[in-house]
Amino acid sequence: MRKKQLYLLLLAGALIVMAGCAGKKTVNKTQQSTADTSQIATKTAVPTLFIHGYGGGNRSFGGMLKRLNQKTQKELVLTVSPTGTVQSAGQLSGKADNPSVQVLFEDNKNNEWNQAEWLKNCLRYLGETYSIKEVNLVGHSMGGVSALRYLTTYGADTSLPAVNQFIGIAAPFNNFVELSQGETMEELLANGPSVQSERYADLASGIANVSPEMQVLLIAGDLQDGSLSDGTVPESDALSTVALLKNHGNPVTEKVFYGKQAQHSQLHENPEVDQAVADFLWPTDRNK
Repeated sequence: MRKKQLYLLLLAGALIVMAGCAGKKTVNKTQQSTADTSQIATKTAVPTLFIHGYGGGNRSFGGMLKRLNQKTQKELVLTVSPTGTVQSAGQLSGKADNPSVQVLFEDNKNNEWNQAEWLKNCLRYLGETYSIKEVNLVGHSMGGVSALRYLTTYGADTSLPAVNQFIGIAAPFNNFVELSQGETMEELLANGPSVQSERYADLASGIANVSPEMQVLLIAGDLQDGSLSDGTVPESDALSTVALLKNHGNPVTEKVFYGKQAQHSQLHENPEVDQAVADFLWPTDRNK
């Protein structure tokens, strides 16, 4: 009888210990879940314009915007005719968090001067139609060049929405100029390119029109095949304006992505680039 009572006491004790351990595991899972859901992306009503590159179209940023649909909501597509007329599809609701606008040029192989003017028309449309005061710009390749051309030409026009943030992805700001013999990336980032194209010189001459408060992210690709390029745009070219912008007072971040997914037209399909764009435009607030 005593053996049976002792057995029952031991069994009861074991069950109590097991229950306690199970309770601790449940608490840990709850704490982990709370930590994950606390990482909330910044929410803002400022629209971000995505501008495709030379020969690009709807697909150029279409995939990225779909993949980022938990961070941003694509609400509007602005299509610009060769004469600069802006046509819209969709509308800015004023209710979406981090709304996105995709900009499409019908003449998608036109020069950067015309595209800069077309961007001006898009921003004027947003200002007049939706009373937009601030925007962000994201441009891939020639889209990045045209965006910076817009900023250095029309950036001081207070009748247009102000540009808060600018991202250039594999943009040939120095017109495909590579590093000079003996020049290093460290020297280029600190001082600017030793050989400057006419395009770069033009951008530099208009830098006073750019707001020094605008935050900048410049992205380059490196295939790691010895070319120091994404197969189209040299790394030195995509990052050629780092020193120019920093010396103007702009906060500038530069990032280089490596490997096959860093190929020029794959950069806007690269999940790591998606993350870099999202983190820059809509950073996670871990305190919420």
